[in-house]
Amino acid sequence: MVMNAVVTHENHAEVLTFLREAVRDRRTVGAVAPSGRALAEVLTAPVRDRPAQPLTVLEVGAGTGSVTRALLGHMPTGSNLDIIEANPRFAARLRRLVDTRDPLTSAAATAEIHEMLLSRFATERRYDVIVSGLPMTNFEPGEVNDIMARLVELLHPEGTLTYFAYVGTRAARRLVSAPAQARRHDAVEAVLQAWRAAHTARRRTVWANLPPAHVWHLRSALRGLADRPAA
Repeated sequence: MVMNAVVTHENHAEVLTFLREAVRDRRTVGAVAPSGRALAEVLTAPVRDRPAQPLTVLEVGAGTGSVTRALLGHMPTGSNLDIIEANPRFAARLRRLVDTRDPLTSAAATAEIHEMLLSRFATERRYDVIVSGLPMTNFEPGEVNDIMARLVELLHPEGTLTYFAYVGTRAARRLVSAPAQARRHDAVEAVLQAWRAAHTARRRTVWANLPPAHVWHLRSALRGLADRPAA
C-alpha cells in the first residue's frame, strides 16, 4: 500500500511538471500529459525485439522520462542510452531519474543526458534504436524534414527509428485553428509521409493512451540514406 502511494505521488508530480512546461513552452512540449505506460511499451518495442546483446539507443525529446524508464528497464547489459532534452527543467528531472534508478532493474545500461537541441548534438555513434518524442506538428515543415534527416543520419543501417503522433490531431486542427495552422499541419504530415515512403514503415495504434496515438517504426535496412527526401 505504501509503495502504491509513492508511485501515485510520483505520477502526480510528473503530470504537474509536464503541465507546467506545456503552458510555459508550447513549441517544444507537444502534449498535455506524459506518455502512458502502454504508449511507452510500444515505443520501446524495438529494444525488446532485438537480440539480447549490447545496444546503442538514442531518445530525443524525453520530457519527464516516462519512456526513458521503459528503455532503462529493457536494455541489455552493456548497452548505452543517450538522452537529448532541450528543456532545462525536464533535463534536470531526467538526471535525477538516471542517478536514482533502481540498480536491480535498470542499471544494466549506461545513460547520459544531453541538454541541447538535436541540431547541436555531435557524435560519431550510430544507434540501433532511436525513439523520438519530439512534437513534430509544432514545427515548420522544413524543420521537420531537418529533424528526420538528422535522426536517419544517426541511425545504424539496420536500426529502427520510432516516433508517435496523436490520433485525430489533423481533424482537430481544422476545427479549432486558423487556416494557416491547418495548412502547416498538413504540410508536416506530408513531410513525414514522404519519409515513411522512403523507408520500411510499420504503424501501431495505442488506444490505451490519453490521447490515443499512432506509433511508427521506420527501418533503413532496405533503402539507403540517399533516398531521403529533399528539404
